[in-house]
Amino acid sequence: MTTLNSQGFRSEIRESAIKDLLEKVTKRKYGKYLLRVRMQKLRGFEETSVTFDFPVTALVGPNGGGKTTILGAAAIAYDTVPPRQFFAKSGKFDESMLNWRLEHELIDREVNKTDAIRRTASFTSMKWSRDTVKRDVAVFGVARTVPANERKELQKCATGTFAVDPNRVDSIQEPVIKAVGRILGKDISGYTHIRVDDSGRVSLLTGTTERGTAYSEFHFGAGESSIIRMVMKIESLGDNCLILIEEIENGLHPVATVRMVEYLIDVANRKSAQTIFTTHSNEALKPLPPEAIWASVSGHVYQGKLDVAALRAIAGQIDARLALFCEDEFAAAWLRAILRSQNDVAAEAIEIHAMLGDGTAVKVNKNHNVDPSSKFPSACFIDGDSQQNESASDRVIRLPGNAPEAFIFDTVMEKAASVGGILSVRLLQPHSSSDNVLSVLRDKRITNHDPHILYAQIGQDIGLLPESTVRDAFLATWVEAFPEQCLALLEPLKGILPMLAESEQ
Repeated sequence: MTTLNSQGFRSEIRESAIKDLLEKVTKRKYGKYLLRVRMQKLRGFEETSVTFDFPVTALVGPNGGGKTTILGAAAIAYDTVPPRQFFAKSGKFDESMLNWRLEHELIDREVNKTDAIRRTASFTSMKWSRDTVKRDVAVFGVARTVPANERKELQKCATGTFAVDPNRVDSIQEPVIKAVGRILGKDISGYTHIRVDDSGRVSLLTGTTERGTAYSEFHFGAGESSIIRMVMKIESLGDNCLILIEEIENGLHPVATVRMVEYLIDVANRKSAQTIFTTHSNEALKPLPPEAIWASVSGHVYQGKLDVAALRAIAGQIDARLALFCEDEFAAAWLRAILRSQNDVAAEAIEIHAMLGDGTAVKVNKNHNVDPSSKFPSACFIDGDSQQNESASDRVIRLPGNAPEAFIFDTVMEKAASVGGILSVRLLQPHSSSDNVLSVLRDKRITNHDPHILYAQIGQDIGLLPESTVRDAFLATWVEAFPEQCLALLEPLKGILPMLAESEQ
């Protein structure tokens, strides 16, 4: 069964499963679990905490934003991960490591059966000092996608005389076949795993075509190979394990990236496992709740679902003169419509980003404006029903109405007598059918219980239109019908709003 979320994404994970996992963390029903890492001083972070409120956590951010730092900070809570794996020291060139310190809050029922415990790690006197605990940990770095042809340990297999004892050739186990099939959409039931050396540390995969022709891992796609190996390792781990993955989307197409994250959620259900991964991909965020996502930018962290493209704006890495942060995609579309309606505004010089959360939008905007390295100002628009506070000094502006979707619909329909014809045309219906269109709109408003899906429902009833077409039709009609309100919303931006005359100089 699939679940459709408010952004129109259809997940293979039930919403009830997401809620159950969130509750499991809240109630601390784990044998081993990392609850929080507090980085008192670590690379660019000072007194910064990240909580792991969902057992599958995504770390997003621009290059150099600190994603892998957080991943490493989580890893070194456990004795099987040496600090040098993430924080190697290169002589005098890394003297900045002095006095690094971090604290972990974690569950380990072998140490304390009822309460969480705290452990510390610090780099003093030119070495690491850690108070670690035991846990089954698997780390998957970016090198996992190196093709077999480029891996030195497999060169012995790339000869015409290569052969192994049949006892070293194992069939792929059923749980792995099932999981890889869902992720890659490919049947690997005929694949095998060859233990090349006595220890089993060096191994080679083989596959078969639909016609039964065998081929080795040297002819696999790098992404295919890495996923099979990752799933094999994950399925071999015990319960309450920790899985750490760098750049989860490496070697995967967008759909496979989504399915990989869904697989990790399934593993969290089956094994009480915890996963933390870094990513630059929006696809990797789609199956996750807002509590599972942390953005890391320039020493700041933000919890909540947001568009990865917005990270460049947060970091000031865009060619713009103004950034506007808002709560969701509907508010972003509303702002775009308002700006397009102003003939003297240089709309192309303005970046608009939906943060998918009012608290995130407000925090991002505030940090952006106080950052001395910011190259351009920003402002924040919150929904009418937001619990966040307006602020002239911080440029936090409240949109009219309560639910924005309902406000736009209702105010446009109040002027149906004068705008009904043009609204019908924008909904790709004949002008002459405006009475019938308006009747459908009124009926749908009465039966709708969730304004967030109102425009999707209308689209289904009027010619199977995409939700975005219906939304944009109402927004374009609203900005034409209420020009004074458009100007009022832009008034707080006076002085920072890029104007055409200014941009042409």
